[in-house]
Amino acid sequence: MSPNILIIMVDQLNGTLFPDGPADWLHAPNLKALAARSTRFVNSYTASPLCAPGRASFMSGQLPSQTRVYDNAAEFASDIPTYAHHLRRAGYYTCLSGKMHFVGPDQLHGFEERLTTDIYPADFGWTPDYRKPGERIDWWYHNMGSVTGAGVAEISNQMEYDDEVAHFVKMKLYDLARGLDDRPWCVTASFTHPHDPYVARKKYWDLYEDCPHLEPEVPSMGYDNHDPHSKRIFDANDWRSFDVSSEDIRRARRAYFANISYLDDKVGELLAVLEETRQEAVVVFVSDHGDMLGERGLWYKMSFFEGSARVPMMIALPGGEGKKIDAPVSTIDLCPTLAALAEADMGEVAPWTSGENLLPVMNGSERTAPVAMEYAAEASYAPLVCLRYGKWKYTACSLDPEQLFDLDIDPHELTNLADNPAHAGTLEAMRAKAEKRWDLAQFDAEVRQSQARRLVVYDALRRGGYYPWDYQPLQKASERYMRNHMDLNDLEENKRFPRGE
Repeated sequence: MSPNILIIMVDQLNGTLFPDGPADWLHAPNLKALAARSTRFVNSYTASPLCAPGRASFMSGQLPSQTRVYDNAAEFASDIPTYAHHLRRAGYYTCLSGKMHFVGPDQLHGFEERLTTDIYPADFGWTPDYRKPGERIDWWYHNMGSVTGAGVAEISNQMEYDDEVAHFVKMKLYDLARGLDDRPWCVTASFTHPHDPYVARKKYWDLYEDCPHLEPEVPSMGYDNHDPHSKRIFDANDWRSFDVSSEDIRRARRAYFANISYLDDKVGELLAVLEETRQEAVVVFVSDHGDMLGERGLWYKMSFFEGSARVPMMIALPGGEGKKIDAPVSTIDLCPTLAALAEADMGEVAPWTSGENLLPVMNGSERTAPVAMEYAAEASYAPLVCLRYGKWKYTACSLDPEQLFDLDIDPHELTNLADNPAHAGTLEAMRAKAEKRWDLAQFDAEVRQSQARRLVVYDALRRGGYYPWDYQPLQKASERYMRNHMDLNDLEENKRFPRGE
C-alpha cells in the first residue's frame, strides 16, 4: 500500500546546526525525537542557495539551469513535472500549505489543493539584471537591518504567516483522518522561519539567554580579505550603511535559534495530530537553503559556503529506525525518492532529471555521484557552479578564481587549495567534472536572456490594469460546516473522529 507522506519544509535553516539531528544545545525536542527515528543526511545540500531556485529544484529534481528558475523572480514553467505531479498521477491527493515561492501564473504545480497564499510575490518584480553589475535594488534586496533590528516581538509578518500555515495543515490532517477520501495523501507544510528578519517571540527568546553559541565560530574577516563573490554579497547587503555591533550579532543569532524552537513547536503540533488520529505517514524534514549567521561576517545565503548551502534533511519511515548517512546528497534527490516511496513512475522524464533516488542509499548502497549546486541571482554578475565530491568542494565562475576546499580538515573553508601545487591533480579532476556538466558561457547567455525578457514583461504588465498572479486560496463557504443540502445526521457522523458508537 502506498504510504501517506508529510513533508515539512522550512526556510533558511543552517545545516551545520544539524550535525546528526539538531545540535544538543538547541531546544528542539520534537525535531530531536523525529531525528531519532529518521535517516539523517548530515551532508545534504541545496541545489541553489536562494529560495525560489532551491525550491523549484527540490520539487522537480532538476538544477536551476534545467528549470530556468535562476532567481527569486524567474518563472517556474508549468510543463516541468514536480513530485506533486508524479504522486498525483499515481493516485495521491496532493496538498500544499505555505511558502513555495512559485513565480508565474501557475501557482499549483501539481498540487490538487493549496491552503494558503504565498508569503512572497508571484511576479517578475525581483528580477536582477546582469547588464547592471553593482546595482542594488533597495526595496527588495536584503540589507543588514535584519541584524541591527534583531530582537523580540509577539507577532510579525512571518509569525502571522507560519501560524496560519500550521493551523491549516492541522485542520487538513484532521480532515484526512475522517476517511472520506480513500486515496493516499502527500501534504506539504512549508514554513518561512527561521528566515530573517531575526525576530522571535519572548518565550522562545528566553530559551537562549545563556546560550554559548551566540558568537560566530569564524569572526568577521574584513571586506578586503574575502573572495570576490563574498564581496559582492557584502555589497548587495548594503553593509556600509550599517554599524553592526557584536551585540547585534548576538541578538540576531539568538533570535534565529529561538525561531528554530518556534518551528519545533509547529513540528510537534503536526506530528501530534498524526498520532492522535492514528495516521501513519512518511515524514520528510528539509530546508530550502541555509544562513551564514555572521560566520566570516556573512549573513543570509547566496553563497556556496557550508552555512548557506548545507541544509538539514531527514526521512522517517513508519516503523523505521534512525540512522546516519554521511555521503553528500542534494535536495533534488527528494523528488525521485518521493516518487519511489509512492511507487510513482518517473520514467518518461527520468533522462532529464538530475536527482537520485535515495532509497538504495538508505538501505546501505554507496552514493558516489558528485552533488552539484548553481547560483545565478542577486550578488552574482555571472553564474557560479559548485561540486561537492567526497571530502572536496570545488567552486567555479567565469569572473572569479577557482576555489577548492578539503572539508575533512577545513570545515570552515578557510584555506583555498586551488593554487596549492600539492593539490593540482585534484583541482584538475574537479575542473574536468565541472566542465563536463556545465558550459558557463551558455549558462550566462541563458540567464541574461531570461532576465531581459522578464524585465520587459514586468514593466509592461505594471502599466494600466494590474492582474497579479498571487494565489488566492479557495474557501467554499457553502460546503463548510452545516448547509441545507446536507443531512445533519450524516454530517455530524462523517466529521467526527473517531466515529461514534
